[in-house]
Amino acid sequence: MQIGSNSLYNIGSNYTIKLNNRQTLVVEDDPVAKDRAKAKEASNVKKQEEKKAEEAKKSSSPQELSTDEERLVKDLSSRDSEVKAHEAAHQGAGGGLAGAASYTYQQGPDGKMYAIGGEVSISTPSGSTPEEKLKNARTLASAALAAGNPSPQDFSVASSARVMEMQALQEITKKSQEQEAGQKTYADEASSNETNQDEEQKTPSLDLSA
Repeated sequence: MQIGSNSLYNIGSNYTIKLNNRQTLVVEDDPVAKDRAKAKEASNVKKQEEKKAEEAKKSSSPQELSTDEERLVKDLSSRDSEVKAHEAAHQGAGGGLAGAASYTYQQGPDGKMYAIGGEVSISTPSGSTPEEKLKNARTLASAALAAGNPSPQDFSVASSARVMEMQALQEITKKSQEQEAGQKTYADEASSNETNQDEEQKTPSLDLSA
């Protein structure tokens, strides 16, 4: 079969093979096919852009939740507020003895994180004096029961604080008794010395001269 010059043979959507005057095979753009490819590519790009825009719109808009999911979000939000108020009360009453609050979080069906538990660290320095120990114990007890709904752990801490308070009161009472006893001993000794001096002054002297 004889092949004439400028004969076209389709080898794909974008290119054809043409025999030039030298009877050599070369790859050359097919303007018609190329235009069709560009139109198809532009259409695909447009569809992809529309799809991305739709996905972005969905991600930016609030996620639609079921009735149960909405109820759970409401419960988690209420719990979050309750937990943070509870720990804030501990911190406020604890003063300088209270540390930073730490929380345990749970992710809701809306993607947000909600605090479902928390704790505040309270330091319990021994105190250099019984009076300081008493002050720290009472601060600790106040901080433990500061929240409107103390937890079992809060009651446990308050109970320990009461024990510390009783020990401090006993030390204060003992210290006070020792001071009173010391003052009484000092007063008794001073009174005894005065009595002896008075008796010595009242003793008559004997004249042994003849």
